[in-house]
Amino acid sequence: MPNNVNVVEVFSSIQGEGEFVGYRQVFVRLAGCNLECDFCDTPLSRTAVTEGQIEITAGKRDFQTITNPISVVELSNYINNLLSVPHHSVSFTGGEPLCQANAMAQILPRIKGRIYLETNGTLPEELALLLPHIDIISMDIKLPSIIHQEMWQQHQKFLALANTRNVFVKVVVTSKTSKIEFQQAIALVAAVDNKIPFIIQPVTPIHNCEGVAPDMMLLWQEQALTFLTDVRVIPQTHKFMGQL
Repeated sequence: MPNNVNVVEVFSSIQGEGEFVGYRQVFVRLAGCNLECDFCDTPLSRTAVTEGQIEITAGKRDFQTITNPISVVELSNYINNLLSVPHHSVSFTGGEPLCQANAMAQILPRIKGRIYLETNGTLPEELALLLPHIDIISMDIKLPSIIHQEMWQQHQKFLALANTRNVFVKVVVTSKTSKIEFQQAIALVAAVDNKIPFIIQPVTPIHNCEGVAPDMMLLWQEQALTFLTDVRVIPQTHKFMGQL
């Protein structure tokens, strides 16, 4: 098991996506990703970085530069220091945090708070390793029009495992989202459990990704509600709040 981890940034902020919008969290952004999404807004986290930024006082943006990799003990101490201010949970994000699953297996038991995993939902074996330590899972379903490959089998296996925890599914839709792929995402969730919250997130236009027309959002939600009991439309709220 590795004793070190490559971290991009650690900071306290407001969760801006999905079912837990508005909650205060400590965000731990780990380096590395196994996918390349068209709308990626954290491209620097796709690969290992030589330096990371750690917030010392929760919400004060007094960042300290650290040299990577750092020890799992050191990272855990930084996280727990921020938890001296009450937080809902600690969000491990990326990139794809499960790319460093072995390091996370050492970090998570040291954290003095609930564990919230933000993941692209394509690494079920890595999830199985960490599942005993995770409280909440925010799982993306990555549509083929966004990642230019199909990950349906990985998503299905991942969601079946994740459903043993508090899980919700998030699907980012763009102007290129097709009816067929969206319906396949709905069917995948319904086959596991039709009560899993299903969050439709209209893309925040970035790079060459175009937003979704308002009437299309109503149509996507209507289609999902035919098969799922909890369907919500939630954009990236932290973007217009000006939060990290």
